[in-house]
Amino acid sequence: MNLRERKAAKKREDILRSASLVISRQGYHNATMEDIAAELLMTKGALYYYFKNKEELLYRCHDLILTEAKKKMEEIVQADGSSVEKMRKALRHHIEVAIREKEVFNLIVKPETTFSEDNIPEILEKRDAYAKLFDRIIDEGIEAGEFEVPEKKMARMIILGATNWIQVWYSPEGKYSPEDVEEIYTEHLMKMLVKTS
Repeated sequence: MNLRERKAAKKREDILRSASLVISRQGYHNATMEDIAAELLMTKGALYYYFKNKEELLYRCHDLILTEAKKKMEEIVQADGSSVEKMRKALRHHIEVAIREKEVFNLIVKPETTFSEDNIPEILEKRDAYAKLFDRIIDEGIEAGEFEVPEKKMARMIILGATNWIQVWYSPEGKYSPEDVEEIYTEHLMKMLVKTS
């Protein structure tokens, strides 16, 4: 990748991060290309140089967030430490992303309501690969005798179902800070996994 290509790639990433902020503030349906361009002090025309329409911009934004979340999860899974420690870190990370990237993260749950059929297979593949990282921690924990989980797939679905719902109800003006939510959810969900005797 030459210098020009690197600069273009960096600009695209800057746009995606700004788009994520605008969408988080205003919601996907309310955020416009004009809003995103204004956030970057660009013209709408300049924005269309990088992305052909709002759907492509949102898809790339979603892909960036999911890719980064998956990369961090992979680091957690591959690091040294017990399965209990890994699951605690994984839960905290997942919840932190669900809160910080609320609007974009919401699209992971039902991508077919926003994206075209062409993009759905890739999104589902990445989403499933991300979910399987939780399976790996659960499997390791069972093998190490740290977890007692009769239904492994069901346990993972309960974990992701509960944590994915956070972005529906969480408000920064509410009683709990993101750190409070991470702590409370992690403690409750770990009780479902950890072997007690």
